[in-house]
Parts: sequence; structure tokens; C-alpha cells
Amino acid sequence: MIARITLSSVTLPLKQAISDAKVLTGRQRPMTEVAFLFAEVRTTDGLDGLGFGYSKRAGGRAQYAHAAEVAHELIGEDPNDIGRLWTKLAWAGASVGRSGAATQAIAAIDVALWDLKAKRAGLPLAKLLGAYRDSVRCYDTSGGFLHEPVERVLDNAEAARAAGIGGVKIKVGHPSPAVDLARVRAVRDRLGDDVPLMVDANQQWDRPVATRVGRALEEFDLTWIEEPLDADDVDGHAALARSLDTPIASGEMLTSVAEHVRLLDAVDVIQPDAPRIGGITQFQRLAALAEHHHLTLAPHFAMEIHVHLAAAYPHEPWVEHFDWLHPLFNERLDIRDGRIHLSGRPGLGVTLSEQARAWTVAHTVIQKGPE
Repeated sequence: MIARITLSSVTLPLKQAISDAKVLTGRQRPMTEVAFLFAEVRTTDGLDGLGFGYSKRAGGRAQYAHAAEVAHELIGEDPNDIGRLWTKLAWAGASVGRSGAATQAIAAIDVALWDLKAKRAGLPLAKLLGAYRDSVRCYDTSGGFLHEPVERVLDNAEAARAAGIGGVKIKVGHPSPAVDLARVRAVRDRLGDDVPLMVDANQQWDRPVATRVGRALEEFDLTWIEEPLDADDVDGHAALARSLDTPIASGEMLTSVAEHVRLLDAVDVIQPDAPRIGGITQFQRLAALAEHHHLTLAPHFAMEIHVHLAAAYPHEPWVEHFDWLHPLFNERLDIRDGRIHLSGRPGLGVTLSEQARAWTVAHTVIQKGPE
């Protein structure tokens, strides 16, 4: 039975301020930190599960507060009944909805329950879910942001390849499409034609610009164009996918399975984020739908979670590599030959570092009786 749930709000400072197209268009400020919600679930027989979610810029405190308000519902419950417990938590906070911060708060606890279940079985999470492979293709994003001059982007791309990462994604959506095209051309020339290359506009184009720039990008044989349009513009994504040879990818900003369902017939690559849509329980529901639509799966961010979920997807997926989270965990993922290889460690295979504990800004222990 579940005896205790410990929730921690952790603020991860970034080494430098990060800017993508949303900053250049004036819609957001540069990002300087990421807020994480960690959930640690302990059972009466002394087993522990670890899960996490996150928020960029705003929302971290809301996630933490909501989790602290509903987590007591699980004390005394059987941690193996993960689907039922997800529903119980969702109903506990139903008045604030079934997407956004409410379900993102549940996600951290849900991931912890899956980590716990895999540890109880003595298996990596991917094996518990039913892995199709022991490694997953990966691509780097952290070196391709728009605040970086193109020379640094080129150096970062080469460093990523040298570190064993398979593909490279760079940000586009600059106010001048000519700048985007010049940066893409420079990266393609440096990497050669055989290296998978993706671009990400972060929803900053309208339909005419996305069409014009998308056609200009065709010559670079991109693996995909990501978020060319507003995440809710399903019809626009579908029209763009029909008009271009380059695959269209989207989904990371959606915060429920229901929101993704409308996108399944509009894109070629679906990019759900388990912490954003409510955890592994919801991700598995969406993955089944995506497989039915024969979509490529490329989960967003949180590679420590997503490598397991991608390994359990029937079609060959991608996982996004970010080095931002390295200080939070004691372990590192095994990256070589263009792929992330599963470790033999049970569960997610990661434990919280002392640095993560030091960055904790709020902490709650939920259990029966005194702490």
C-alpha cells in the first residue's frame, strides 16, 4: 500500500538565457530556468518510485500546489492500480479541468507509480511496458537555439554528433526567413546530406509564411518541420502536410489526449510530452492511437522518461536529447551510434542528485499521522 508521497518543487537554473522564435516575435522572454515537480512514492513494504514533471517560464508553482492538494487521495491505496488511481486524482481536481496544470500535477505522481511498478518487477520501465527495441534514435535540440550565432550552432551540431547523437534539430522562425534559410543551409553543408536534420519554428509562422518557407526548405531533405503553425491550427497543419514533401511534426504544446486526437490525421510526426499530458498512463493511450494512424513518434523533452516510452512504440521512433537535466540525476543515459541505449537499471533508471535536493524551493510530505 502507499504509505507516503513526497513532493518537491525544484528550480533548475539554465547556464544561459535561451531564446527561440517566441522570444524574437516578442511573445515570450528568454528562458532562464525550468521548474520541476518531483514526486517520490513510498510503499508500506519500503519500495520507492520517482516521477517528475516540469514547467517552462510559468506554472511550476501551480503544478506543485495542485499535486499537494490531491495527493492525499492515494494514501493507503494499492500502487499497482495505476489507471484507477489516475482517474481518482483527476476527479479529485475535476473542477479545474482535465488538462493543463491540473493533469500535469498528476503526471509526476503517475510517473512515480510506473517507476515503482517496474522496480517491483525488477525491470527497466520499457521492458515492463513491452519494449520493441533496446535502443532509440535520438537527435539534439539544446545546441540549436536562435540566441546562438550560426558559428556556435555549427560547433554545437558537430559536438552532438561526436557525442554519439544521431540527428540535429535547429530553431527557425526568425523574423527574416532569409536568416532561417541561411542557418539551415550552413548546418546542412557542415553535417552533410546523410545526417538527419530537423527544424522547429515554435508556432511562429502563419499559413502563407509556413507554406513559402516550407517549400524553400524542401531542398535540404529535412526529417521534419516542427510546429510551423499554432498548435491548435489542425486544418492548417493538415493542409501544409498535403502540400509539402517534408514531414510535418507537432503536438508538444497540447496538454491532453483529447487535444491530440484532432491532430492525428493532420501531421506525419506526433510529439506528445508525457509530463504535459498527464503522465505515462495517458501517454500509452495516445501512443496506441498514434500507432493506429501509422505516425512516427517523437516525444518532446524529458528524455529520461521518453526513452522508455519510445522503446515500447511499435514503429521506429525518435527521442529528443537535451543536456539541461543532467544536474538533476546521478545517472547518465548511454548514448552512442546515434541512439540512446536502455540500461539494465529497473524503473526509469535514475535517482535524484544532491544538487537537485539543493535546488528545492518547496517540499511537502503526505502521509497518515506525523512525519
